[in-house]
Amino acid sequence: MLKIPKKVMERWPAAVKSLVTVAVSHKTRDVSEADTVTLVKDMLAEIFGYDKYNELTGEQQIRGTFCDLAVKIDGKIRVLIEVKAAAIALNETHLRQAVNYGAHEGIEWIVLTNALEWRLYRIKFGQPIDYELVSSLCIADVSSDLEEDQRRLFLLCREGITSDAMGLYHQHISVLNKFTVAQVVLGEPVVSVIRRELRRLFPELKIESEAIVELLNNEILKREVLDGEKVKDAQQRIRRAASKNAKAQAKKDASSSAAPASVET
Repeated sequence: MLKIPKKVMERWPAAVKSLVTVAVSHKTRDVSEADTVTLVKDMLAEIFGYDKYNELTGEQQIRGTFCDLAVKIDGKIRVLIEVKAAAIALNETHLRQAVNYGAHEGIEWIVLTNALEWRLYRIKFGQPIDYELVSSLCIADVSSDLEEDQRRLFLLCREGITSDAMGLYHQHISVLNKFTVAQVVLGEPVVSVIRRELRRLFPELKIESEAIVELLNNEILKREVLDGEKVKDAQQRIRRAASKNAKAQAKKDASSSAAPASVET
């Protein structure tokens, strides 16, 4: 899904090991938030590959206040980073502040961290403004040999930002999840396949599509994948994809029919 450059993976083991030791020490000694910001800048440079002096800034003012850090690449802010002291457990209050920053400036990606825990959020620009957790990791627990840990680390890397790793990963998890898959299972094409297979196996029975849908809704699929905002999001995503595919097919058919017929000689 995400192609991680070899040079990125090679820098992780030593950098993660040394800086995690410092982060754990910061937590034990309950250092100030300012000290944690300094550590986070070192981590962003040595683990995640940013130019500490040219791509990380703490001077980004939004609505009269300053965010802790901002990632600015080619003159454009790509990520806002809200930092809390290493000994502080991250919570929704910290996140709301960072989301307010991003929503006001149209910045889609927010990182909330205390140097040990790193959370990546995506702002959903709607009415009202909302947000969703895309990825999280405790850097003290990661193994640079595990593929899933590699993906989570890469999302926060400079190389990941320039290759739109955050957007691609978000798109992937938005589709490959229990809510979207449940809606696909309940759709007419899958229900028809189930009905056809049951009729093939048991030709003496009369099986209707409605009965299969009722069984899926009431006895097979869990309630959590049938109701709620995430289900509505999945339904909307499927409708948009179906509409896009239908338009693409119609355009292809129109192009084919408009193509001049070959002249026989």
